[in-house]
Amino acid sequence: MASSIADFSNSLPVPAASASRAQIRRRIGPEAGHALEKLGHAIEYLTDEFVFHGEDIAPRNAQLEAVQLLMRINRQIYFACPEIPTLCDRLRSILHLHEV
Repeated sequence: MASSIADFSNSLPVPAASASRAQIRRRIGPEAGHALEKLGHAIEYLTDEFVFHGEDIAPRNAQLEAVQLLMRINRQIYFACPEIPTLCDRLRSILHLHEV
């Protein structure tokens, strides 16, 4: 039974912070942006090749392990970028309010 790349990527662990605060944006600098762009192209290329050859998802498929590694590096770079405070966070800071 063949699985899709989406099934594979959905099985990857997601940091708890991103799952609970999905609306948080990050300030991505030029170097991080360039790295994320290159990684995105590499991930897309490898997944396109995988689909083109019609391979099944197997536990020890080197191409899928490479995609998983690139995706892990992509997340590390993204989560290393500083968060942009929301308007609510900035107002709380200005008014010295704290969440209850």
